[in-house]
Amino acid sequence: MKKQCYFNQHNIKHIDYKDTEILKKFINPHGRMIARKRTGISATYQRQLATAIKRARFLGLLPYVAN
Repeated sequence: MKKQCYFNQHNIKHIDYKDTEILKKFINPHGRMIARKRTGISATYQRQLATAIKRARFLGLLPYVAN
């Protein structure tokens, strides 16, 4: 059974880098992005998610690595 895309389910059109609560769902405890195969996100949203996470890291909203 295929997983549903989180962003399609919740009707989210644009992923905002300032919304860290959503971004944290797609980062593992070590601070790495979780693969698309594991999360079930569509390719379009995975690209937007990667960009948003990288921007949030650059601004210090998310960690690059966890201790």
